[in-house]
Amino acid sequence: MRRRRARLLCSLLLTVVAGAGTAASSASASPASPWSSRSSSPSGRDAAPTPLDGVVPAPASVRPATGSYAIRSDTRIRVSGSDGSAGSARRVGDYLARVLRPSTGFSLPLTTRSGDDGIRLRLTPKAAGARTLGEEGYRLQVTGRAITLTARGSAGLFHGVQTLRQLLPASIERTTRQPGPWRVSGGTITDVPRFAWRGAMLDVSRHFFGVDQVKRYIDQLALYKINKLHLHLSDDQGWRIAIDSWPKLARHGGSTQVGGGPGGYYTKDDYREIVRYAASRELTVVPEIDMPGHTNAALASYAELNCDGVAPPLYTGTEVGFSSLCVPKEVTYDFVDDVIRELAALTPGPYLHIGGDEAHSTSHEDYVAFMDRVQPVVAKYGKTVVGWHQLTGAHPAKGAIAQYWGTDGSEKEVADAAKAGTRLILSPANRAYLDMKYNADTPLGQNWAGYVEAKQSYDWDPGTYIKDAPESSVLGVEAPLWSETLQTSPQIEYLAFPRLPGIAELGWSPASSHNWDDYKVRVAAQGPRWDAMRIAYYHSAQIPWPND
Repeated sequence: MRRRRARLLCSLLLTVVAGAGTAASSASASPASPWSSRSSSPSGRDAAPTPLDGVVPAPASVRPATGSYAIRSDTRIRVSGSDGSAGSARRVGDYLARVLRPSTGFSLPLTTRSGDDGIRLRLTPKAAGARTLGEEGYRLQVTGRAITLTARGSAGLFHGVQTLRQLLPASIERTTRQPGPWRVSGGTITDVPRFAWRGAMLDVSRHFFGVDQVKRYIDQLALYKINKLHLHLSDDQGWRIAIDSWPKLARHGGSTQVGGGPGGYYTKDDYREIVRYAASRELTVVPEIDMPGHTNAALASYAELNCDGVAPPLYTGTEVGFSSLCVPKEVTYDFVDDVIRELAALTPGPYLHIGGDEAHSTSHEDYVAFMDRVQPVVAKYGKTVVGWHQLTGAHPAKGAIAQYWGTDGSEKEVADAAKAGTRLILSPANRAYLDMKYNADTPLGQNWAGYVEAKQSYDWDPGTYIKDAPESSVLGVEAPLWSETLQTSPQIEYLAFPRLPGIAELGWSPASSHNWDDYKVRVAAQGPRWDAMRIAYYHSAQIPWPND
């Protein structure tokens, strides 16, 4: 997918990379390591508060005003909600308090008592003007007496909290008491997203990442208003979700990974916990079972899924396109039905991704026949089909979503499908693939789609990228991160930051606001925040980091 016969890195390189990541995640990591946090960011004691338009993603509308609000030891978080939404407002308030208490040292008690002071979180689903905010928009008003955050839905309130975090000094993200002060610039932000789908994909198949590692990434995604977590749960190198009706998929197919490591898989309770945690950060989990290609882990687990009835050995390399489910066999569809049924039951979100790319060992006729059989199974279990854009070369089901990973937007079948009603997620590999190297010296990642520095990742328009496709067909954007060369959280972060926030901005902010010269200054200001959060980001020379 996307890798075009990516070659296995030598075991020595993987060993070096893994060691660097391990060192970076320890307290004794050297600041010289590219996977380690930099030195502490400067205190905000003498700094002016961040201007309202200084955050990422850029807000839709900003009206600055004089003055500022200061969070103090007597500040309360006041939560309220109409039409039964008070509980949702309180959950967001609890989240905000957990972010602010360690670094401020303040108690910041939550209260449902009304008042004209403090931090006020209000859910008003039916209030005048709330409709214009949609389910994810918010209004943030800051005066000298109060910060008032208003939204129609809990997602909007949560996204507004992320903006508020960025308006506070970067040291607000630290887990020990900091000196402050904790001031927020005066004025009003009214903010709504451009696109409904703002996703990030994590490949847990080539290398397995545990529940805590996924949760860490979820927290980082939430800061930039990402609302979809696409989990790539199966591939040639590993099957990562327990399926009761086919238990060897996880036990055997999940027992290894790229390079021959121990692999792993999520129990159903593990997966439920990821789904729960993502939902608490307003992300919907989109699970992917890739098929009919990228299926060696399944084929190795069950001989009957192979046309010749012989199970191949487990695979730990990185070549692609050699595996295929046996399309003519009825047992294939018993397998597909069982897997989709169990996964759909675990997944409250409306989407289920069926892959469909790089099926080089499947004839076109078999590919079309397979997709014609499988898409109705997804619908039978109440989910909307998502597939890689090769699905447009078959017969996309009504309502299907195609995820584009090409490099120039010229594929006619994609545009034709979009005109016919297929919605598109934009993930061009030479722009949005976070596993592409930044340059020739990058120690992680691949370069089959070229080198992708921060500016190239940001400087494109999802609405016009697919030639001849109507902008109305674009559901949004997604930043995939494939894990052939990744084994640790610091390595994930090194490739994701600073590019991920740029993709998030393309998905959230109005097209008229996209400007590299403005963005690079705003994302540079995120550096001290990432230091405080111990995010092991890449220090792109294209960005004027404040500590450089």
